[in-house]
Amino acid sequence: MASRSAAVLASGTTNAAKLIVAALAFTSAYIGFSAYSAADGAPAAVTTITLSAREVPVAEELAPAAQPGQVTLGDLAGACSGPLVARSVLVSPEPGRSVHYGWKLARWSPSTKSWRTYLVDYDGFVGAAQTVEWRPELSGDPGWYRVELSAKGVKTVTSDRFQVSC
Repeated sequence: MASRSAAVLASGTTNAAKLIVAALAFTSAYIGFSAYSAADGAPAAVTTITLSAREVPVAEELAPAAQPGQVTLGDLAGACSGPLVARSVLVSPEPGRSVHYGWKLARWSPSTKSWRTYLVDYDGFVGAAQTVEWRPELSGDPGWYRVELSAKGVKTVTSDRFQVSC
């Protein structure tokens, strides 16, 4: 029994050694071939790319200054579909505690003569004050809209109404 185990162990070691030698031979041949083909050709072209960044102020008509107590909207000229930018500043009544707030895109309903919820989004932050921004997508549905911003313990703030016409 002991001699049979020794024979199996010896043949397994021999097979492992053969695999290692074969792998080394293959790797050497591959490296040699790569070096040979690179020696014949011209060196690869080197392209230097320089990246730079600078701070550029955003145009005021595209990003109006946000202020507490009001919702400002980005440029709406010819808006039929695509992103709408709404901004405001929220001031926390308890700095250091979380502030949860919600955005709502409301559409005027002529049949009910009321503002109906069209899109909503919720977010939050921790701190004394923060400029908040929302970018809802307009879907090309003509009508009158407004953006509403609400937070717990604070009066809801609405933007001026705007018209989407396609």
